[in-house]
Amino acid sequence: MQDIIDRFTRYVKIDTQSDARSSTTPSTLKQWDLAHVLVEELKEIGMVEVTIDENAYIMATLPSNVDDEVPTIGFISHFDTTPDFSGTNVKPQIINNYNGKDIVLNAEKNIVLSPDYFEDLKQYKGQTIITTDGTTLLGADDKAGIAEIMTAMEYLIQHPKIKHGKIRVGFTPDEEIGRGAHKFDVEKFGADWAYTMDGSQIGELEYENFNAAAAKITITGKSVHPGYAKDKMVNSIVLANELMNLLPQQETPEETKDREGFYHIYKFDGGIEKTVLDLIIRDHDKDKFEERKLHLSTIVNQLNQNYNKCIQLEMNDQYYNMKEKITPVFHIVEIAKQAMEALGITPIIKPIRGGTDGSQLSFMGLPCPNIFAGGHNFHGKYEYVPLESMQKATEVIVKICELTARK
Repeated sequence: MQDIIDRFTRYVKIDTQSDARSSTTPSTLKQWDLAHVLVEELKEIGMVEVTIDENAYIMATLPSNVDDEVPTIGFISHFDTTPDFSGTNVKPQIINNYNGKDIVLNAEKNIVLSPDYFEDLKQYKGQTIITTDGTTLLGADDKAGIAEIMTAMEYLIQHPKIKHGKIRVGFTPDEEIGRGAHKFDVEKFGADWAYTMDGSQIGELEYENFNAAAAKITITGKSVHPGYAKDKMVNSIVLANELMNLLPQQETPEETKDREGFYHIYKFDGGIEKTVLDLIIRDHDKDKFEERKLHLSTIVNQLNQNYNKCIQLEMNDQYYNMKEKITPVFHIVEIAKQAMEALGITPIIKPIRGGTDGSQLSFMGLPCPNIFAGGHNFHGKYEYVPLESMQKATEVIVKICELTARK
């Protein structure tokens, strides 16, 4: 457990925030800082064939220690953090033997992590909780997954009596901006299937996710002195507000759950002459997903007719529901389920209200379900991860390797 703490807290202190508006890979130079650390650590623990390419994709191998031919499997996590919340100067706090009450993250700013609001906290009473200091995110998404994979590989190397086939490890940039697998070399990775360690609470096992698209709407206005603006001024902020009101008001992240889709405007940058909206579109159902994209296009077209074509829409698909690719090889989900049950973990099989590298990789020919990494409240100052959940995730990785070799 101390190895996991040391690794995780070391990783989260390295800022790896990605940037959706960048065209490079990785999207930010600072992602290289952790990437280089991971490469050296993989070599230090005894992994072989450790590589990092020009886009910061990392791969490594743990050779098989059995004579029989068994499937090659992989484990994958991403090292970037969301661009939506600061990942600079992360100061993780370790709460030992959590008492089940409020955790004061930052007394000066009166920021409190409370089980009255975040009810999942209650199930971790008596455990060790790692939190933020209330000023940044934590980075458990997905540095917890990296710490778990690293620790599991080191454990297998140090315990050769545990039999396993060839294991491949992959760490990727830019997952948080939907590009995590865009330049992942599936052929080079060479696994029959893989698992992303990128889920939330203990027990999660997921093979369904959103179909996803990203959109950028640029509205061009016309600035005129307000005293003489009659029939002349075009205020792009007002048009942006009109557009937002035409979207279904109950189909937002805060109003939906389970397989319900949504529109999510996550960034607004505006003035009279120019306003830019960044939003994402999500739905588990492929037909409804296409309907959502069409609806947004229709709104823009209607407004352009009224306002002399002053609105520009850029929209691109990001990833699709991996269920389509996982179902034909469902035994890979069953192996993960058996591993959890063997460790006394109750599997929670449910759709992801988000996406992972695994969704794209599955469509690239590498079936890739998602397994819990242990964190909660991702992408904000209330993010936390129980140490015991990270330990269990590490044990699940080891058990999957063991079970795959037996089959």
